[in-house]
Amino acid sequence: MQGHTYNAIERALHHLALGSPAIAEMAFDLNLLLSRGAGTEGGGRHVFVSGLARAGTTIIMRRLHATRMFRSLTYRDMPFVLCPNLWERISAFSRREIEAVERAHGDRLLVDADSPEALDEVFWRVFAGEDYIAGDYLRTHRVDDELIEKFRQYVSCILHCRMEGGTALRYLSKNNNNILRLPALRAAFPDSFILIPFRDPIQHANSLLIQHRKFSHLQAEDRFARSYMTWLAHHEFGLEHKPFRFEADTNFKPSSYQANDINYWLEAWIRTYGWLCGSRPTNAIFLGYEDICSDPALWNRVLDLLDVAEATDRADTTFSRAEDKAVPGVDSDLAATSAALYRDLRRDSERSLSTRSPMRAVG
Repeated sequence: MQGHTYNAIERALHHLALGSPAIAEMAFDLNLLLSRGAGTEGGGRHVFVSGLARAGTTIIMRRLHATRMFRSLTYRDMPFVLCPNLWERISAFSRREIEAVERAHGDRLLVDADSPEALDEVFWRVFAGEDYIAGDYLRTHRVDDELIEKFRQYVSCILHCRMEGGTALRYLSKNNNNILRLPALRAAFPDSFILIPFRDPIQHANSLLIQHRKFSHLQAEDRFARSYMTWLAHHEFGLEHKPFRFEADTNFKPSSYQANDINYWLEAWIRTYGWLCGSRPTNAIFLGYEDICSDPALWNRVLDLLDVAEATDRADTTFSRAEDKAVPGVDSDLAATSAALYRDLRRDSERSLSTRSPMRAVG
């Protein structure tokens, strides 16, 4: 868990459960046997939150999770995230609570054992890692029908685990790597909703740069932290950073900027959201994080669309915009390009939320 210091036994379990694909696959198969009969709860109207890291994906996921209408993977499911039902039975005998601590990002978000997190990427890494994880980049992930069906089974198992009072819940996932496979998510769950947050490009790029420096230092000091992020296929920043390579980039080449340069991350912002503008499924909606912070009515429209009642307790899920920082050294051409794209995204978001009908995904 980010912010939690693992002891030797916990680290060994993580190596066992996450570091060995063979063991992970075996655990998944055992979990399917244990969960035989689990239905597809929630009618497939699940919610996937995905975007470039530092776009507000975590707080949006937490705000939805607080409604208690969703089931997500949490740190309590670690490290055996591919067998949540089996692990729940085993760990119940040694269950312990962990005091909430600030996560490693240093962004004031607290995490404890029941905090939802982007852990389902382990599924994709174990069963199809070679299809999208290259040596120095992550590429667009084309998913075959067999793996889509396996993912449906996985989601059913997750929903079946810790079902509250027999209530059918909907699946909620926050996974930034999912932007590489949005069509597969739509194929798996045609009635699902995909939310794609975005932020002011220069402020967003600066946040990515800050986190890259922070995690690079952390991983240089702690080898386990570096392995941990790799097992989860979290390559957004740090020493194991791998940029996205989208299939539209036929002439893809590494950035001319280094990862410690603000323009490297601004370039990544343009490439990522430019790709998403033209490739997202029709059930995907852009959400401007600054707009959600300044206009509560906008978030209410999102909730209406998803057919979700607002959480009564929002103490740790408040939308708040950080104060803009002065960012030196920004290339003027990149700034202009990103600003134009940002305006297009905001217009697209407003149009989508004003024209879509509640309680169903369009498409």
